[in-house]
Amino acid sequence: MKVAQGVLIAAIAAGFTYIGSWFLPLPAAAAIAWKGAGVALLAVYAALHARSLDGWLLTAVMAFGALGDVLLETNGFVTGGGAFLVGHLVAVVLYLRNRRPRPIAAEWVIGIALLVLIPVAAFVLPAVRATAVPIAAYATGLGAMTAAAWFSRFPRPLVAAGAMMFAVSDLLIFARGGRPAVDILPVSLAVWGLYFAGQILIVLGAARRAD
Repeated sequence: MKVAQGVLIAAIAAGFTYIGSWFLPLPAAAAIAWKGAGVALLAVYAALHARSLDGWLLTAVMAFGALGDVLLETNGFVTGGGAFLVGHLVAVVLYLRNRRPRPIAAEWVIGIALLVLIPVAAFVLPAVRATAVPIAAYATGLGAMTAAAWFSRFPRPLVAAGAMMFAVSDLLIFARGGRPAVDILPVSLAVWGLYFAGQILIVLGAARRAD
């Protein structure tokens, strides 16, 4: 599908060039639109491949990710995080509809570790302890999404890896908050790079198998 390939290229270009907006004197609306464009185009790419409920679930996952990107800037972390959490829950449904048959013991250990350790780390990391409980509550959904991706039939080097990259990106955000020494450009680059690259991997791994 040439149109879908063009949309994917545009999504990758928009997502990675967004870093350049950090250094440009852009109006706030332009910077926010640039931020949301990458994952929004990934949602369009998923929609172009959608032929079944699974394909539309993947589209919804990306759409809520794009919404979260925008709402973080316009309405703050609670509202933006809520959009991401809805996306995580939709992703859990998608992945559980496509479970990997008969996981072996080692796979169960890894999946359960992801489910448990991600919210535990999210609780431990925030410097502002008043935020630890709500962040851990959000990260419970993040951990469930990551574990479900691990247990799905989708290619692990793409979908499970992408979900883990998303989780690490969020954990870096939680560690950075309230710590000026950690709120530096390399960390910001890692946060955005891991998140956006993770979303690309998820789409590439799931789009053609969820159609």
